[in-house]
Amino acid sequence: MKYVPLGASGLGTSIYALGTATFGGSTDEAEAMKVLDAFVEAGGLLIDTADAYTDGRAEAIIGRWLHNQRAHVRERMLLSTKGGGYTTTATLNRWGNTRHNLTRALETSLRRLGVDCITLYQAHTWDPLTPLEETMRFLDDAVHAGKVRYAGLSNYTGWQLQKSVDLADTRALARPITYQAQYSLLCREIEWEIVEAGRANGLGLLAWSPLSGGLLSGKYAPDATPSGPARFADRAERGKMHDAYVDALYRGHATREGTWQLLKILGEIAAARNTTTAAVALAWVAARPGVSGVVLGVRNSRQLTDNLQARSITLSDDEMERLTEASAPRPAGYPYGSFGAMQRSRGI
Repeated sequence: MKYVPLGASGLGTSIYALGTATFGGSTDEAEAMKVLDAFVEAGGLLIDTADAYTDGRAEAIIGRWLHNQRAHVRERMLLSTKGGGYTTTATLNRWGNTRHNLTRALETSLRRLGVDCITLYQAHTWDPLTPLEETMRFLDDAVHAGKVRYAGLSNYTGWQLQKSVDLADTRALARPITYQAQYSLLCREIEWEIVEAGRANGLGLLAWSPLSGGLLSGKYAPDATPSGPARFADRAERGKMHDAYVDALYRGHATREGTWQLLKILGEIAAARNTTTAAVALAWVAARPGVSGVVLGVRNSRQLTDNLQARSITLSDDEMERLTEASAPRPAGYPYGSFGAMQRSRGI
C-alpha cells in the first residue's frame, strides 16, 4: 500500500481509503466485517463514513468492528466521518451545518463509533442558511475539545471551499485539511476550479465514487440493462430518492458514446497489464495531482480485493495521457473552456 500525507497535515494515510456507504444496507454486517478485515490486512488506514450512511448503521457497524480489534489495530486506524448532511429521517433541525445540529451529529457519531476522538470530521455539504462562521467555529471548538483531530469539507464548490479556508485563516480557527468530492475518469469537472482551490490551500482531495458508480468497472455494456444491487439497476427496484441520486450523478454517463470509447481504452490497458479495468481507473485517480485518498466503495470483500489490485499499478506517462485525453470533460463555456485555458497558461 502506498502512503501519502493527508493534505498539509503531516498525517500519513493510505492512498486507498475504505468507503462504507453500503454498510448496513446492501452490505450486511457480517460481510462488512470481512471487508474491514481485508482492508486492514491490505495495509489500509483510512475508513470513511458518515452519520447519513444507512441512517447511522454504517457507523455502528464500524464501532462494533473496532471494539473487537486488538489495541494496535485500533490505534493505527484513521476514522473519517461527516455530519450536517441530509438523512432520510431528518427533521427541520436535524440537518444542516448549525452548531445545534453538528453538536448532535458529532456526539451521536462518537457514540456509534465507540471512540473519544474522530480523526477527520467533515461538514458533509454546504449549508446556504447557516452563517459560515458558525460552522467553522463549531469545527474549531470540536478540535480544541479533543473530540476531533482535524476538520474537513465535503461536496463544496470552489468559492465555498476558498471562503471557508479564508475565514479559518482570518479568525485563527482550525484550518480544514481535506475536501471530499466526486472524482473519476467520468467526472473531471472539479478540475476546472475546485481542484485548483484545494491545491492552492494545501487541502488533500478525497475522491469518492472513483469508479463512477461502478460504470468504470467494465461490467456494463451500452446495450445491457444491469440488475440486482447495482447502482444502475432498473428503476422499479429502487426508491424515488435513490433514483434521483443515480440520475443526478451517473446515468448521463451511460448514454454518451465517449464513455464506451474510454472503457475500450481502459480495457486495452488492463489486458496489457493482466489486470482489471477498475484497477486501471483507480490507479489513474490515485496518480492525479492533489489526491490524498481514493475512497473505495464496495459491497463485499471480493470487490475490495479486486479494487486493491490498483495498489501495484503505476501507469506510464503514455497510459496516463491516453486516459486523460479520452476522458476530457465536455467543452465548457465561459469562464472555463478555451477562455479559462488562456488564463491558466501564459505559453511559457
